[in-house]
Amino acid sequence: MIKQKLRDGTFLTALSYLYPSQKEDAHIAAKRYLDLVERMENRFGTGGTIRLFSAPGRTELGGNHTDHQHGHVLAASVNLDMIAAVRPQDSLLIEIDSEGFSPIVVDLHHLTPLQEEKNTAAALVRGIAAKLISLGYPIKGFQASISSDVWQGSGLSSSAAFEVLIGCILNSFYCNEKESLVSIAQIGQYAENVFFGKPCGLMDQTASAVGGFVSIDFQNPSKPIVERIPFDFSSCGHALCIVNTRGSHADLTGEYAAVPQEMCAVANYFGEEVLRDVPSQQVLSHIKELRSACSDRAVLRAIHFYDDDANAQLEAEALKKHDFDGFLKHIRTSGLSSALHLQNTYAPSNPAEQSIPLALALCQKILGEKGAYRVHGGGFAGTIQAFVPFPLLSTFQTGMDAVFGEGSCHALSIRPVGGIELKETLTLPTL
Repeated sequence: MIKQKLRDGTFLTALSYLYPSQKEDAHIAAKRYLDLVERMENRFGTGGTIRLFSAPGRTELGGNHTDHQHGHVLAASVNLDMIAAVRPQDSLLIEIDSEGFSPIVVDLHHLTPLQEEKNTAAALVRGIAAKLISLGYPIKGFQASISSDVWQGSGLSSSAAFEVLIGCILNSFYCNEKESLVSIAQIGQYAENVFFGKPCGLMDQTASAVGGFVSIDFQNPSKPIVERIPFDFSSCGHALCIVNTRGSHADLTGEYAAVPQEMCAVANYFGEEVLRDVPSQQVLSHIKELRSACSDRAVLRAIHFYDDDANAQLEAEALKKHDFDGFLKHIRTSGLSSALHLQNTYAPSNPAEQSIPLALALCQKILGEKGAYRVHGGGFAGTIQAFVPFPLLSTFQTGMDAVFGEGSCHALSIRPVGGIELKETLTLPTL
């Protein structure tokens, strides 16, 4: 049944909505899902009811390293996603065939973290199922084949897409879709923190689960204030480009860890745990003392927090007013603050490796005063983000690929929905 619907065009309208930059290629999207269904049947056999799910990658737009200080973030889902063909099972066994990875088998008779599963996808699956069972849901197993075009190392968070995908499957199969999108994000974070063993924040999962432009206030991280902003990105005349500079992430753990440590050190000076609880003027009026008690860089990173926390809110307000030029202005301001104050465009431990500053310099040469660009994600190595006017897109992609390698520059769009089950008619889920 599902294969016939994919062949006869039943899902074309829904697919055009789900992948807005590929409206003329909805048939290609249908073929992608059809291939996945056939892959699943080859792996697990035919029979039963197969359903289709999707969860997107995400991009951070504003609020670089502000979430761990309980600040504001603006993020968005993108048109690269992870998709699944799934069949429920009347057992407690979850079996996943994920393209390019080893098979995953999770027995839900065991609902506590397993040491041998740390840092594996199986740990995420077990953690999500365990949390839903603890909430009283009659979770059972399923068989699934998964395919993803959210490339790893892109800063688009393929891990969050996977967590949201599993959460959406279980929520749809066994929870009667009672869990909200924000709750699905929180459950994914729980699985990553407790079962996978990574102390991540909540931004990635929230952006992937909710979809579209998403403004998040983390003042209370256990109950973030999440707002979806209705802005039609396809009407703005720009492409969102993610450039993979192919810089090495090796030995950068200390660089990443130093950012929250130094920001928190400034907050601790005033008797608080995070900068959100310290008025900015208090920091600015004690810079001399803070230089001695913390460090110059800690002070600069605190200044960045206040500036980019405000920028994330200004970006969101600009989108609400459909002021895309104002939005781009604040993106540029955010990028400058990250480079000068946050200082996460390269690692001081390896100053010869400066692929991100080089990419940003090329943006300046190619775009001039047009568009906007900034470091993307955690920084120090990896990717940059640029909003490129369509007339300059070909030149921009050619220039970036010439320096960083063929296929380094990816032109994306903002997807209007987050984690979702593919149905004939798609509606925007509630938060």
